[in-house]
Amino acid sequence: MTEDFQRNFRSVYYEKVGFRGVEEKKSLEILLKDDCLGILPPHHESHAQVMTYRKEQYSDILHALQVIRFISDATPQVEVYLRMYQLESGKLPRSSSFPLEPEDEVFLAIAKATEEMVEDSIDCYWIIRCFVNQLKNKYRDSLPQLPKAFEQYLNLEDSRLLNHLKTCSATSRLPYDLWFKRCFAGCLPESSLQSRVWDKVVSGSCKILVFVAVEILLTFKIKVMALNSAEKITKFLENIPQDSSDAIVSKAIDLWHKHCGTPVHSA
Repeated sequence: MTEDFQRNFRSVYYEKVGFRGVEEKKSLEILLKDDCLGILPPHHESHAQVMTYRKEQYSDILHALQVIRFISDATPQVEVYLRMYQLESGKLPRSSSFPLEPEDEVFLAIAKATEEMVEDSIDCYWIIRCFVNQLKNKYRDSLPQLPKAFEQYLNLEDSRLLNHLKTCSATSRLPYDLWFKRCFAGCLPESSLQSRVWDKVVSGSCKILVFVAVEILLTFKIKVMALNSAEKITKFLENIPQDSSDAIVSKAIDLWHKHCGTPVHSA
């Protein structure tokens, strides 16, 4: 039985008996040894050597950026991660003063959220790097389809609410990038993302993001229905109250199971 299957089976089992989001280990500890992320090899006896290589690679990239004076001691850590990633991927701009690309903003949002979860800077960088690469590669074709899926499932749950969005011409202006490209980084608190949303994305299902978005609309239905313009609706959804986040994620997982059964890998 693979570790992915064991982890997902365990998660489903706990949730079925009423313990939402319970894991035997912290989710980020699992990320560090998860084969699908490509951070560490499947053989545990190789981990120490691989981590040594990762530390050396991290130090080399960091030193290179310092030598060319692209970063300094005053550079925010999340920006350091971004510049390291750009250098590795051959996309480092000619100057740090150049405006950021949209994909850079996505990287920074994910980096800021991950930084709140992981203390060690080397571990943090590799988790960010591999998570972003998974979104770009594994979910390259799936992510653009999520807005359509969002409308589909919202229509099933509350067609009146969807019709209100359409009447306000808001469906095309919803914060899809915040929801699906940034995986709710900057929208929901890290405590809600870490072991209940991102773990499912890492394990093979980006569709959980759709159900979180649907549940946000359902949770704040009264507020959204009272707003009569796309601009107001979008502004509200970009800055939802944080005190309902855990309940939103729990209900989103319920919706995920309702519409997808008990998925192990449901992209």
